[in-house]
Amino acid sequence: MLPRYLLAATLARVGAEMVAFTLVLLVLERTDSAALAGLTGAAYALPAVITGPLLGAWLDRTQYRRTALAVSQAVLGAVMLAMLAVVGHTAAWVTPVLAAVAGTTLPLVSGGFTSMLPSLVPSERLPRANSLEAASFGIAAITGPAAAATLAAAVSAEAAAVVIAAMAALSILAIGRLPALPPAPAAPEPFLGSVIAGLAHLARTPRLRASTVTTTLLMGVTGMLLITLPLHMASVGAPRSAAGYLWTALELGSVTTALLLGRLQVRWRPEYVVMVSVAAYGLAFAAWPLAGTFAVLLVLAAATGLVEGPMLPAMFAARQQYSPTALQGRVSTTAASLRVGAAALGQAGAGLLVPVVGTHRALLLVAAGLVAASGIGWLAGGPTQAERDSACQLK
Repeated sequence: MLPRYLLAATLARVGAEMVAFTLVLLVLERTDSAALAGLTGAAYALPAVITGPLLGAWLDRTQYRRTALAVSQAVLGAVMLAMLAVVGHTAAWVTPVLAAVAGTTLPLVSGGFTSMLPSLVPSERLPRANSLEAASFGIAAITGPAAAATLAAAVSAEAAAVVIAAMAALSILAIGRLPALPPAPAAPEPFLGSVIAGLAHLARTPRLRASTVTTTLLMGVTGMLLITLPLHMASVGAPRSAAGYLWTALELGSVTTALLLGRLQVRWRPEYVVMVSVAAYGLAFAAWPLAGTFAVLLVLAAATGLVEGPMLPAMFAARQQYSPTALQGRVSTTAASLRVGAAALGQAGAGLLVPVVGTHRALLLVAAGLVAASGIGWLAGGPTQAERDSACQLK
């Protein structure tokens, strides 16, 4: 069962990982506008902030999970083909609007699949399954940007868009082989109430809140890299498309330690692993502006990925350990939508900021932002005054 799940999830994620990089390259090539590239990436991701909690609540109540996942892939494929006709050939606003259409179902890829794991895998096997799930994300993040970079360099950004549509079609076939899972048991409640329950659980559970705040800010900061890295390539004598190989090197390092150190989530509280990994990730990024050649930058990227690797399995473990089964869908998609939305804001901000401050300073801002994300997550994990008062009343 798990191999079929991993195949379907990884196929969908490979296509999704190609999208952001491909859109940036396509817009830059056709319009040479960093601002429009950032806006398009943000438009693709921002709808997830709204749709994530709604889709998660629906997943917890429905038996049609496979259908939802397949529809999300069909929408993505159709939008990427439409992009070929509109980018640079129509009014500028059409491109981000189309991207937003595809982005409405994005939480299903990043969180919808993961929410199925507790129903597919016995609890004693979840730590290993979480490591494999992190590897699925990592493999997609390795393959996606590298494939987009190679296709853009060897053929064109348009070819990368066509391949994304083809990947979406393959993922639909794989999704059809997944078992039809029943909805997680939940008390009968109005749909809006179930949406609010998922949000409230994320906000009111200190340990889960620490992990969620840290990883959300992480995505906001690293979202800047989608614009920064292609523009930074000129300073190391490489084409813009070569930035995709940096993402690949990052994820190769990340997957390595995610698989080798997955048991950290058993030995230590998962939110601690998340915060330490993110802080170390930021410190590693501080060395990037010093690289004078692409080869050195590639080595730094692989080393940086190594310190970030334990974060993803620990993030999954935090959601599972600190959330009841009935809330798994809502917690996974809502947290994923916050991450995606934060990345969108980071990308949009970078489109305006990087041309002003330059890529070297932007990389230093990324490093500082990641360390700050860990610190803010630590503060968020402490009980609020209302929570302390509530605990005192229970005693």
